[in-house]
Amino acid sequence: MPGLYMLDYGAGNVRSLVNAVNRLGFKMEFVKEPSDILKADKLIFPGVGAFGHAMEALNKKGYAEPLKEYIASGRPFMGICVGMQSLFEGSEESHLAGLGVIPGMVKEFKKDTKAVPHMGWNAAQVLKSTTDDSESTGQAINYSMNDESEYYFVHSFAVPYTDKVKDWVLTTTQYGDEVFVSSVQRGNVFATQFHPEKSGFAGLRVLRSFLTGTGIVDDSKVVMKEPVPQNRLTKRIIACLDVRSNDNGDLVVTKGDQYDVREKEGNDVRNLGKPVDLARRYFEEGADEVTFLNITSFRNCPLGDLPMLEVLKRTSETVFVPLTIGGGIRDVTDPDGTVHPAFEVAGEYFRSGADKVSIGSDAVYAVEKYLANGCKKDGTSAIETIAKAYGAQAVVVSVDPRRVYVKDPSETTHHIVKNSQKGPNGEEYCWYQCTVKGGREGRDIDVHQLVTACEALGAGEILLNCMDRDGTNSGYELELINDVKAAVSIPVIASSGAGCVEHFDELFENSQADAALAAGIFHRREVPIQEVKSYLRKCKVNCRALVPEL
Repeated sequence: MPGLYMLDYGAGNVRSLVNAVNRLGFKMEFVKEPSDILKADKLIFPGVGAFGHAMEALNKKGYAEPLKEYIASGRPFMGICVGMQSLFEGSEESHLAGLGVIPGMVKEFKKDTKAVPHMGWNAAQVLKSTTDDSESTGQAINYSMNDESEYYFVHSFAVPYTDKVKDWVLTTTQYGDEVFVSSVQRGNVFATQFHPEKSGFAGLRVLRSFLTGTGIVDDSKVVMKEPVPQNRLTKRIIACLDVRSNDNGDLVVTKGDQYDVREKEGNDVRNLGKPVDLARRYFEEGADEVTFLNITSFRNCPLGDLPMLEVLKRTSETVFVPLTIGGGIRDVTDPDGTVHPAFEVAGEYFRSGADKVSIGSDAVYAVEKYLANGCKKDGTSAIETIAKAYGAQAVVVSVDPRRVYVKDPSETTHHIVKNSQKGPNGEEYCWYQCTVKGGREGRDIDVHQLVTACEALGAGEILLNCMDRDGTNSGYELELINDVKAAVSIPVIASSGAGCVEHFDELFENSQADAALAAGIFHRREVPIQEVKSYLRKCKVNCRALVPEL
Protein backbone atom coordinates (compact mmCIF):
# COMPACT_ATOMS: atom_id res chain seq x y z
CA MET A 1 0.00 0.00 0.00
CA PRO A 2 1.55 3.33 -1.05
CA GLY A 3 1.73 5.84 1.75
CA LEU A 4 1.38 3.39 4.69
CA TYR A 5 3.71 4.60 7.45
CA MET A 6 4.52 3.50 10.98
CA LEU A 7 5.63 5.99 13.62
CA ASP A 8 8.21 4.29 15.84
CA TYR A 9 9.64 6.50 18.58
CA GLY A 10 11.86 3.66 19.88
CA ALA A 11 9.30 1.70 21.87
CA GLY A 12 9.92 -1.97 22.50
CA ASN A 13 8.75 -4.64 20.10
CA VAL A 14 7.53 -3.09 16.84
CA ARG A 15 8.92 -6.00 14.82
CA SER A 16 5.79 -8.01 15.59
CA LEU A 17 3.58 -5.27 14.13
CA VAL A 18 5.72 -5.12 10.99
CA ASN A 19 5.51 -8.90 10.68
CA ALA A 20 1.73 -8.85 11.17
CA VAL A 21 1.31 -6.21 8.45
CA ASN A 22 3.60 -8.23 6.16
CA ARG A 23 1.60 -11.38 6.94
CA LEU A 24 -1.50 -9.54 5.67
CA GLY A 25 0.26 -8.70 2.40
CA PHE A 26 1.22 -5.08 3.05
CA LYS A 27 4.47 -3.16 3.47
CA MET A 28 5.09 -0.14 5.68
CA GLU A 29 7.49 2.76 5.52
CA PHE A 30 9.06 4.01 8.75
CA VAL A 31 8.78 7.60 9.88
CA LYS A 32 12.40 8.77 10.06
CA GLU A 33 11.85 12.51 10.46
CA PRO A 34 8.89 14.77 11.32
CA SER A 35 8.11 15.62 7.69
CA ASP A 36 7.52 11.92 6.90
CA ILE A 37 4.36 11.95 9.02
CA LEU A 38 2.61 14.32 6.62
CA LYS A 39 3.62 12.16 3.64
CA ALA A 40 1.48 9.29 4.93
CA ASP A 41 -1.86 8.27 3.44
CA LYS A 42 -2.38 5.94 6.41
CA LEU A 43 -0.46 6.07 9.69
CA ILE A 44 -0.04 3.48 12.45
CA PHE A 45 1.33 4.61 15.81
CA PRO A 46 2.21 1.71 18.16
CA GLY A 47 3.36 2.39 21.70
CA VAL A 48 4.69 0.21 24.49
CA GLY A 49 5.38 0.98 28.12
CA ALA A 50 5.28 4.34 29.82
CA PHE A 51 3.11 7.28 28.70
CA GLY A 52 5.73 9.81 29.83
CA HIS A 53 8.51 8.05 27.94
CA ALA A 54 6.37 8.07 24.78
CA MET A 55 5.40 11.75 25.01
CA GLU A 56 8.96 12.77 25.85
CA ALA A 57 10.20 10.94 22.75
CA LEU A 58 7.49 12.45 20.53
CA ASN A 59 8.33 15.95 21.70
CA LYS A 60 12.10 15.47 21.56
CA LYS A 61 12.00 14.07 18.01
CA GLY A 62 9.63 16.79 16.84
CA TYR A 63 6.84 14.33 16.05
CA ALA A 64 4.05 15.67 18.30
CA GLU A 65 2.91 18.68 16.24
CA PRO A 66 3.06 16.95 12.81
CA LEU A 67 1.13 14.04 14.34
CA LYS A 68 -1.65 16.34 15.53
CA GLU A 69 -1.65 18.02 12.12
CA TYR A 70 -1.92 14.65 10.38
CA ILE A 71 -4.89 13.58 12.51
CA ALA A 72 -6.63 16.93 11.93
CA SER A 73 -6.19 16.48 8.16
CA GLY A 74 -8.75 13.67 8.13
CA ARG A 75 -6.41 10.94 6.93
CA PRO A 76 -6.74 7.45 8.51
CA PHE A 77 -4.91 6.99 11.81
CA MET A 78 -4.52 3.88 13.98
CA GLY A 79 -2.99 3.97 17.47
CA ILE A 80 -2.04 0.93 19.56
CA CYS A 81 -1.69 0.76 23.36
CA VAL A 82 0.26 3.88 24.41
CA GLY A 83 -0.44 5.07 20.87
CA MET A 84 -4.09 5.25 21.95
CA GLN A 85 -3.37 6.72 25.39
CA SER A 86 -1.31 9.53 23.85
CA LEU A 87 -4.45 10.83 22.11
CA PHE A 88 -5.88 11.93 25.48
CA GLU A 89 -5.12 15.08 27.47
CA GLY A 90 -2.72 13.43 29.88
CA SER A 91 -2.00 10.55 32.24
CA GLU A 92 -1.57 10.05 35.97
CA GLU A 93 1.66 8.31 35.01
CA SER A 94 3.41 11.52 33.93
CA HIS A 95 3.37 15.31 34.23
CA LEU A 96 3.72 15.57 30.44
CA ALA A 97 0.63 16.48 28.42
CA GLY A 98 -0.84 14.17 25.82
CA LEU A 99 -1.78 15.13 22.28
CA GLY A 100 -5.20 16.35 23.46
CA VAL A 101 -7.14 14.94 20.50
CA ILE A 102 -9.64 13.25 22.85
CA PRO A 103 -10.91 14.75 26.14
CA GLY A 104 -10.14 12.78 29.29
CA MET A 105 -7.29 11.42 31.36
CA VAL A 106 -5.49 8.08 31.54
CA LYS A 107 -5.63 6.69 35.09
CA GLU A 108 -3.98 3.87 37.00
CA PHE A 109 -5.97 0.73 37.79
CA LYS A 110 -6.90 0.18 41.43
CA LYS A 111 -4.34 -2.22 42.89
CA ASP A 112 -6.25 -3.12 46.05
CA THR A 113 -8.89 -5.18 44.22
CA LYS A 114 -6.90 -6.97 41.50
CA ALA A 115 -3.49 -7.69 40.04
CA VAL A 116 -1.90 -4.82 38.14
CA PRO A 117 -0.83 -4.74 35.29
CA HIS A 118 -3.96 -5.98 33.53
CA MET A 119 -2.20 -8.69 31.57
CA GLY A 120 -3.86 -11.29 29.39
CA TRP A 121 -6.75 -11.97 27.05
CA ASN A 122 -10.02 -10.13 27.60
CA ALA A 123 -13.16 -9.30 25.63
CA ALA A 124 -13.92 -5.99 23.92
CA GLN A 125 -17.63 -5.11 23.92
CA VAL A 126 -18.58 -3.22 20.75
CA LEU A 127 -20.81 -0.21 21.54
CA LYS A 128 -21.16 1.35 18.08
CA SER A 129 -23.11 0.31 15.02
CA THR A 130 -24.35 2.17 11.94
CA THR A 131 -27.77 2.75 10.42
CA ASP A 132 -26.51 1.44 7.08
CA ASP A 133 -24.05 -1.21 5.91
CA SER A 134 -20.74 0.37 6.87
CA GLU A 135 -18.87 -2.30 4.90
CA SER A 136 -20.44 -0.93 1.70
CA THR A 137 -19.07 2.54 2.48
CA GLY A 138 -15.55 1.18 2.69
CA GLN A 139 -14.93 0.77 6.43
CA ALA A 140 -16.58 -1.52 8.97
CA ILE A 141 -17.26 0.60 12.04
CA ASN A 142 -16.25 -2.25 14.36
CA TYR A 143 -12.98 -2.84 12.45
CA SER A 144 -13.88 -6.57 12.47
CA MET A 145 -13.99 -6.73 16.27
CA ASN A 146 -16.72 -8.85 17.82
CA ASP A 147 -18.03 -9.57 21.30
CA GLU A 148 -17.07 -13.26 21.15
CA SER A 149 -13.32 -12.89 20.63
CA GLU A 150 -10.64 -12.08 23.20
CA TYR A 151 -7.74 -9.71 22.64
CA TYR A 152 -4.38 -9.34 24.35
CA PHE A 153 -4.02 -6.52 26.89
CA VAL A 154 -0.96 -5.53 28.90
CA HIS A 155 -1.18 -2.21 30.76
CA SER A 156 -1.34 -0.64 34.21
CA PHE A 157 -3.10 2.55 33.11
CA ALA A 158 -6.36 2.97 31.21
CA VAL A 159 -9.07 5.49 30.33
CA PRO A 160 -12.18 4.97 32.51
CA TYR A 161 -15.49 4.83 30.65
CA THR A 162 -17.33 8.11 31.39
CA ASP A 163 -19.81 10.41 29.68
CA LYS A 164 -16.92 12.75 28.85
CA VAL A 165 -15.38 10.26 26.43
CA LYS A 166 -18.55 8.42 25.38
CA ASP A 167 -18.72 9.83 21.83
CA TRP A 168 -15.26 8.44 21.09
CA VAL A 169 -15.73 4.96 22.56
CA LEU A 170 -15.91 2.02 20.16
CA THR A 171 -15.43 -0.78 22.72
CA THR A 172 -15.19 -1.15 26.47
CA THR A 173 -13.58 -3.88 28.54
CA GLN A 174 -14.10 -4.81 32.17
CA TYR A 175 -11.17 -5.67 34.40
CA GLY A 176 -12.26 -6.64 37.88
CA ASP A 177 -14.37 -3.79 39.24
CA GLU A 178 -13.41 -1.26 36.55
CA VAL A 179 -14.76 -0.64 33.04
CA PHE A 180 -12.34 1.11 30.70
CA VAL A 181 -12.11 2.24 27.09
CA SER A 182 -10.49 -0.54 25.06
CA SER A 183 -10.79 1.14 21.66
CA VAL A 184 -11.83 4.50 20.23
CA GLN A 185 -13.25 5.50 16.86
CA ARG A 186 -14.37 8.79 15.42
CA GLY A 187 -14.14 9.86 11.80
CA ASN A 188 -10.62 9.04 10.65
CA VAL A 189 -9.30 8.07 14.10
CA PHE A 190 -9.17 4.46 15.32
CA ALA A 191 -7.08 3.20 18.23
CA THR A 192 -6.93 0.16 20.52
CA GLN A 193 -5.68 -0.33 24.06
CA PHE A 194 -5.04 -3.99 23.25
CA HIS A 195 -2.33 -5.24 20.89
CA PRO A 196 -3.90 -6.58 17.67
CA GLU A 197 -0.50 -7.83 16.49
CA LYS A 198 -0.37 -10.01 19.64
CA SER A 199 -4.02 -11.10 19.59
CA GLY A 200 -3.72 -14.07 17.25
CA PHE A 201 -5.95 -14.28 14.20
CA ALA A 202 -8.65 -12.20 15.93
CA GLY A 203 -6.17 -9.34 16.13
CA LEU A 204 -4.95 -9.81 12.57
CA ARG A 205 -8.55 -9.36 11.41
CA VAL A 206 -8.65 -5.97 13.15
CA LEU A 207 -5.43 -4.89 11.44
CA ARG A 208 -6.68 -6.16 8.09
CA SER A 209 -9.87 -4.12 8.44
CA PHE A 210 -7.85 -0.93 8.91
CA LEU A 211 -5.41 -1.76 6.10
CA THR A 212 -8.03 -2.73 3.51
CA GLY A 213 -10.74 -0.24 4.50
CA THR A 214 -10.93 3.49 3.91
CA GLY A 215 -10.15 4.16 7.57
CA ILE A 216 -12.97 6.71 7.70
CA VAL A 217 -16.48 6.29 9.18
CA ASP A 218 -19.46 8.62 8.69
CA ASP A 219 -20.22 9.52 12.31
CA SER A 220 -23.65 10.92 11.41
CA LYS A 221 -24.89 7.36 10.91
CA VAL A 222 -23.45 5.92 14.13
CA VAL A 223 -25.72 4.43 16.81
CA MET A 224 -24.41 4.05 20.39
CA LYS A 225 -25.36 1.66 23.18
CA GLU A 226 -24.34 1.41 26.83
CA PRO A 227 -21.88 -1.27 27.99
CA VAL A 228 -23.15 -4.33 29.84
CA PRO A 229 -21.10 -5.54 32.85
CA GLN A 230 -19.05 -8.59 31.86
CA ASN A 231 -15.75 -9.65 33.40
CA ARG A 232 -14.24 -11.98 30.81
CA LEU A 233 -10.53 -11.98 31.56
CA THR A 234 -9.25 -15.46 30.73
CA LYS A 235 -6.76 -17.65 32.52
CA ARG A 236 -3.65 -17.90 30.36
CA ILE A 237 -2.09 -21.18 29.28
CA ILE A 238 1.58 -20.60 28.47
CA ALA A 239 3.89 -22.96 26.58
CA CYS A 240 7.51 -22.84 27.68
CA LEU A 241 10.52 -23.87 25.63
CA ASP A 242 13.79 -24.48 27.46
CA VAL A 243 16.41 -23.69 24.83
CA ARG A 244 20.10 -24.53 24.96
CA SER A 245 22.97 -25.69 22.77
CA ASN A 246 23.48 -29.41 22.44
CA ASP A 247 26.94 -30.93 22.27
CA ASN A 248 27.06 -30.26 18.50
CA GLY A 249 26.40 -26.54 18.99
CA ASP A 250 22.80 -26.63 17.69
CA LEU A 251 20.04 -24.74 19.50
CA VAL A 252 17.42 -27.25 20.64
CA VAL A 253 14.42 -27.33 22.93
CA THR A 254 15.11 -29.52 25.94
CA LYS A 255 13.43 -30.33 29.24
CA GLY A 256 14.95 -30.98 32.61
CA ASP A 257 14.05 -33.49 35.26
CA GLN A 258 14.44 -31.33 38.36
CA TYR A 259 16.74 -29.08 36.28
CA ASP A 260 18.87 -31.94 34.82
CA VAL A 261 18.59 -31.72 31.00
CA ARG A 262 20.73 -34.72 30.06
CA GLU A 263 19.47 -38.18 29.20
CA LYS A 264 19.98 -40.87 31.83
CA GLU A 265 21.57 -43.07 29.14
CA GLY A 266 24.29 -41.63 26.92
CA ASN A 267 24.37 -38.29 28.76
CA ASP A 268 23.29 -36.37 25.64
CA VAL A 269 21.29 -33.15 25.96
CA ARG A 270 17.60 -34.10 25.81
CA ASN A 271 16.38 -32.89 22.38
CA LEU A 272 12.68 -32.16 21.92
CA GLY A 273 12.86 -30.23 18.66
CA LYS A 274 13.71 -26.93 17.00
CA PRO A 275 12.64 -23.75 18.84
CA VAL A 276 11.06 -21.85 15.93
CA ASP A 277 9.05 -24.84 14.70
CA LEU A 278 7.78 -25.71 18.17
CA ALA A 279 6.80 -22.12 18.92
CA ARG A 280 4.75 -21.96 15.72
CA ARG A 281 3.09 -25.27 16.59
CA TYR A 282 2.12 -23.96 20.03
CA PHE A 283 0.63 -20.81 18.51
CA GLU A 284 -1.44 -22.89 16.10
CA GLU A 285 -2.55 -25.18 18.96
CA GLY A 286 -3.85 -22.21 20.97
CA ALA A 287 -1.09 -21.27 23.43
CA ASP A 288 -1.84 -17.84 24.90
CA GLU A 289 1.85 -16.98 25.20
CA VAL A 290 5.16 -18.60 24.33
CA THR A 291 8.15 -18.35 26.66
CA PHE A 292 11.74 -19.10 25.68
CA LEU A 293 14.06 -19.83 28.58
CA ASN A 294 17.62 -19.74 27.30
CA ILE A 295 19.53 -22.07 29.60
CA THR A 296 22.80 -21.87 27.66
CA SER A 297 25.35 -19.21 28.49
CA PHE A 298 26.76 -17.58 25.34
CA ARG A 299 29.70 -16.02 27.12
CA ASN A 300 32.00 -15.54 24.13
CA CYS A 301 29.40 -14.26 21.69
CA PRO A 302 28.97 -10.57 20.74
CA LEU A 303 25.59 -9.16 21.73
CA GLY A 304 24.46 -8.61 18.15
CA ASP A 305 25.20 -12.25 17.25
CA LEU A 306 23.39 -13.96 20.13
CA PRO A 307 21.66 -17.07 18.69
CA MET A 308 18.41 -16.34 20.55
CA LEU A 309 18.04 -13.04 18.68
CA GLU A 310 17.68 -14.94 15.42
CA VAL A 311 15.25 -17.40 17.03
CA LEU A 312 13.05 -14.50 18.14
CA LYS A 313 13.19 -12.77 14.76
CA ARG A 314 12.10 -15.90 12.93
CA THR A 315 9.48 -16.84 15.51
CA SER A 316 7.81 -13.43 15.42
CA GLU A 317 7.24 -13.82 11.66
CA THR A 318 4.60 -16.52 12.24
CA VAL A 319 3.64 -16.38 15.94
CA PHE A 320 1.19 -13.62 16.83
CA VAL A 321 0.89 -14.05 20.59
CA PRO A 322 3.18 -12.58 23.28
CA LEU A 323 6.77 -13.84 23.38
CA THR A 324 8.90 -13.83 26.51
CA ILE A 325 12.65 -14.45 26.57
CA GLY A 326 14.52 -15.43 29.72
CA GLY A 327 18.18 -16.08 30.37
CA GLY A 328 21.09 -13.78 29.71
CA ILE A 329 19.25 -10.56 30.63
CA ARG A 330 22.22 -9.06 32.41
CA ASP A 331 25.28 -6.92 31.73
CA VAL A 332 27.16 -8.54 28.83
CA THR A 333 30.79 -8.06 27.78
CA ASP A 334 31.69 -8.72 24.14
CA PRO A 335 34.95 -10.56 23.31
CA ASP A 336 36.46 -7.19 22.36
CA GLY A 337 35.74 -5.84 25.85
CA THR A 338 32.66 -3.77 24.95
CA VAL A 339 30.22 -3.73 27.88
CA HIS A 340 26.47 -3.79 27.20
CA PRO A 341 24.25 -3.06 30.23
CA ALA A 342 21.21 -5.27 30.84
CA PHE A 343 18.95 -2.47 29.63
CA GLU A 344 20.69 -2.57 26.23
CA VAL A 345 20.54 -6.37 26.09
CA ALA A 346 16.79 -6.25 26.75
CA GLY A 347 16.40 -3.65 24.01
CA GLU A 348 18.02 -6.02 21.51
CA TYR A 349 15.58 -8.76 22.49
CA PHE A 350 12.59 -6.40 22.19
CA ARG A 351 13.68 -5.23 18.75
CA SER A 352 14.07 -8.86 17.72
CA GLY A 353 10.47 -9.73 18.61
CA ALA A 354 10.23 -10.24 22.38
CA ASP A 355 7.42 -8.59 24.34
CA LYS A 356 8.74 -9.37 27.80
CA VAL A 357 12.09 -10.31 29.30
CA SER A 358 12.44 -12.70 32.20
CA ILE A 359 15.18 -12.03 34.76
CA GLY A 360 16.37 -14.84 37.02
CA SER A 361 19.67 -14.85 38.90
CA ASP A 362 20.24 -11.13 38.38
CA ALA A 363 16.94 -10.42 40.14
CA VAL A 364 18.21 -12.29 43.20
CA TYR A 365 21.45 -10.30 43.21
CA ALA A 366 19.51 -7.05 42.76
CA VAL A 367 17.26 -7.86 45.72
CA GLU A 368 20.24 -8.76 47.91
CA LYS A 369 21.68 -5.33 47.13
CA TYR A 370 18.29 -3.66 47.71
CA LEU A 371 17.88 -5.31 51.13
CA ALA A 372 21.47 -4.50 52.13
CA ASN A 373 20.75 -0.88 51.20
CA GLY A 374 17.85 -0.66 53.65
CA CYS A 375 15.18 -1.36 51.00
CA LYS A 376 16.19 1.70 48.99
CA LYS A 377 16.27 1.72 45.19
CA ASP A 378 19.33 3.11 43.42
CA GLY A 379 18.00 2.95 39.85
CA THR A 380 20.79 0.72 38.55
CA SER A 381 19.26 -2.77 38.58
CA ALA A 382 18.10 -4.41 35.35
CA ILE A 383 14.55 -4.46 36.71
CA GLU A 384 14.55 -0.70 37.31
CA THR A 385 16.24 0.38 34.08
CA ILE A 386 14.15 -1.85 31.81
CA ALA A 387 10.85 -1.01 33.54
CA LYS A 388 11.56 2.71 33.35
CA ALA A 389 11.88 2.66 29.56
CA TYR A 390 9.58 -0.17 28.54
CA GLY A 391 7.09 -0.35 31.40
CA ALA A 392 6.67 -2.76 34.31
CA GLN A 393 4.72 -5.17 32.10
CA ALA A 394 7.90 -5.85 30.09
CA VAL A 395 9.77 -7.23 33.13
CA VAL A 396 9.11 -10.74 34.42
CA VAL A 397 11.03 -12.13 37.39
CA SER A 398 11.62 -15.88 37.19
CA VAL A 399 11.97 -17.46 40.63
CA ASP A 400 13.69 -20.84 41.11
CA PRO A 401 13.08 -21.85 44.74
CA ARG A 402 13.46 -25.07 46.68
CA ARG A 403 11.99 -26.16 49.99
CA VAL A 404 14.09 -25.94 53.14
CA TYR A 405 12.27 -27.81 55.89
CA VAL A 406 12.25 -26.82 59.56
CA LYS A 407 10.66 -28.58 62.53
CA ASP A 408 9.41 -25.32 63.98
CA PRO A 409 9.02 -21.79 62.55
CA SER A 410 11.20 -20.46 65.37
CA GLU A 411 14.22 -22.21 63.83
CA THR A 412 14.61 -19.59 61.09
CA THR A 413 14.08 -15.90 60.44
CA HIS A 414 12.85 -16.67 56.93
CA HIS A 415 9.21 -16.52 55.84
CA ILE A 416 7.62 -19.87 56.71
CA VAL A 417 4.91 -21.75 54.82
CA LYS A 418 3.00 -24.77 56.10
CA ASN A 419 3.27 -27.45 53.43
CA SER A 420 1.14 -30.52 52.72
CA GLN A 421 4.29 -32.23 51.42
CA LYS A 422 6.02 -33.21 54.63
CA GLY A 423 9.80 -33.20 54.95
CA PRO A 424 12.06 -36.26 55.28
CA ASN A 425 11.58 -36.26 59.05
CA GLY A 426 7.90 -35.41 59.02
CA GLU A 427 8.42 -31.61 59.07
CA GLU A 428 5.27 -29.62 58.27
CA TYR A 429 6.97 -26.26 57.75
CA CYS A 430 9.42 -24.99 55.18
CA TRP A 431 10.81 -21.80 53.74
CA TYR A 432 11.46 -21.44 50.03
CA GLN A 433 15.10 -20.71 49.31
CA CYS A 434 15.87 -18.71 46.17
CA THR A 435 18.57 -20.13 43.92
CA VAL A 436 20.82 -18.77 41.17
CA LYS A 437 22.85 -20.28 38.32
CA GLY A 438 20.04 -22.54 37.13
CA GLY A 439 19.29 -23.85 40.60
CA ARG A 440 22.86 -24.88 41.32
CA GLU A 441 23.46 -22.36 44.12
CA GLY A 442 21.17 -21.45 47.00
CA ARG A 443 21.15 -17.96 48.53
CA ASP A 444 20.17 -16.71 51.97
CA ILE A 445 16.97 -15.13 50.72
CA ASP A 446 13.42 -16.48 50.64
CA VAL A 447 10.75 -16.18 47.96
CA HIS A 448 8.62 -13.77 50.01
CA GLN A 449 11.57 -11.38 50.31
CA LEU A 450 12.36 -11.72 46.62
CA VAL A 451 8.92 -11.15 45.11
CA THR A 452 7.98 -8.22 47.34
CA ALA A 453 11.30 -6.52 46.63
CA CYS A 454 11.05 -7.18 42.89
CA GLU A 455 7.60 -5.60 42.81
CA ALA A 456 9.02 -2.57 44.63
CA LEU A 457 11.87 -2.37 42.09
CA GLY A 458 9.38 -2.28 39.22
CA ALA A 459 8.77 -5.85 38.00
CA GLY A 460 5.38 -6.43 36.41
CA GLU A 461 4.98 -10.19 36.69
CA ILE A 462 6.30 -13.22 38.60
CA LEU A 463 7.10 -16.55 36.93
CA LEU A 464 6.99 -18.89 39.91
CA ASN A 465 8.80 -22.19 39.56
CA CYS A 466 9.44 -24.87 42.18
CA MET A 467 12.51 -27.07 41.90
CA ASP A 468 10.91 -29.78 44.02
CA ARG A 469 8.06 -30.10 41.49
CA ASP A 470 10.00 -29.68 38.24
CA GLY A 471 9.57 -32.67 35.93
CA THR A 472 7.58 -34.67 38.51
CA ASN A 473 4.12 -34.33 36.87
CA SER A 474 2.69 -34.24 40.40
CA GLY A 475 0.83 -30.92 40.18
CA TYR A 476 1.66 -27.32 41.06
CA GLU A 477 3.04 -26.16 44.44
CA LEU A 478 -0.23 -24.57 45.62
CA GLU A 479 1.00 -23.47 49.05
CA LEU A 480 3.83 -21.49 47.48
CA ILE A 481 1.59 -19.98 44.80
CA ASN A 482 -1.02 -18.81 47.31
CA ASP A 483 1.66 -17.37 49.56
CA VAL A 484 3.15 -15.33 46.71
CA LYS A 485 -0.26 -14.16 45.44
CA ALA A 486 -1.02 -12.86 48.93
CA ALA A 487 2.31 -11.01 49.03
CA VAL A 488 2.21 -9.11 45.71
CA SER A 489 -0.30 -7.22 43.58
CA ILE A 490 1.27 -8.11 40.22
CA PRO A 491 0.27 -11.15 38.13
CA VAL A 492 1.73 -14.55 38.99
CA ILE A 493 2.41 -17.38 36.51
CA ALA A 494 2.43 -20.83 38.11
CA SER A 495 5.09 -23.19 36.78
CA SER A 496 6.55 -26.65 37.54
CA GLY A 497 4.67 -29.89 38.09
CA ALA A 498 1.78 -30.06 35.60
CA GLY A 499 1.19 -33.62 34.43
CA CYS A 500 -2.48 -33.85 33.44
CA VAL A 501 -5.48 -31.64 32.66
CA GLU A 502 -6.76 -31.99 36.22
CA HIS A 503 -3.68 -30.21 37.56
CA PHE A 504 -4.63 -27.04 35.67
CA ASP A 505 -8.14 -27.01 37.13
CA GLU A 506 -6.73 -27.80 40.57
CA LEU A 507 -4.46 -24.77 40.22
CA PHE A 508 -7.19 -22.32 39.21
CA GLU A 509 -9.73 -23.77 41.63
CA ASN A 510 -7.42 -23.58 44.64
CA SER A 511 -5.30 -20.51 43.94
CA GLN A 512 -5.55 -17.06 42.41
CA ALA A 513 -2.79 -17.75 39.87
CA ASP A 514 -3.19 -15.63 36.75
CA ALA A 515 -1.65 -18.14 34.35
CA ALA A 516 -0.31 -21.67 34.14
CA LEU A 517 2.91 -22.59 32.38
CA ALA A 518 3.98 -26.03 31.23
CA ALA A 519 6.75 -27.41 29.06
CA GLY A 520 7.41 -31.14 28.69
CA ILE A 521 3.80 -32.31 28.55
CA PHE A 522 3.11 -29.87 25.71
CA HIS A 523 6.34 -30.72 23.86
CA ARG A 524 5.58 -34.43 23.87
CA ARG A 525 1.82 -33.91 23.31
CA GLU A 526 1.15 -35.97 26.42
CA VAL A 527 -1.40 -33.28 27.26
CA PRO A 528 -2.40 -31.13 24.23
CA ILE A 529 -3.07 -27.45 24.87
CA GLN A 530 -6.63 -27.60 23.53
CA GLU A 531 -7.35 -30.60 25.76
CA VAL A 532 -6.35 -28.47 28.75
CA LYS A 533 -8.60 -25.63 27.64
CA SER A 534 -11.56 -27.88 26.88
CA TYR A 535 -11.32 -29.44 30.33
CA LEU A 536 -11.03 -26.03 32.00
CA ARG A 537 -14.14 -24.77 30.19
CA LYS A 538 -16.07 -27.80 31.46
CA CYS A 539 -14.90 -26.77 34.93
CA LYS A 540 -16.21 -23.20 34.34
CA VAL A 541 -12.73 -21.67 34.00
CA ASN A 542 -12.68 -18.97 31.32
CA CYS A 543 -10.11 -19.64 28.56
CA ARG A 544 -9.40 -18.06 25.19
CA ALA A 545 -11.03 -19.89 22.30
CA LEU A 546 -9.03 -20.91 19.25
CA VAL A 547 -9.87 -18.53 16.38
CA PRO A 548 -9.83 -19.90 12.79
CA GLU A 549 -6.93 -18.87 10.59
CA LEU A 550 -7.44 -16.03 8.12
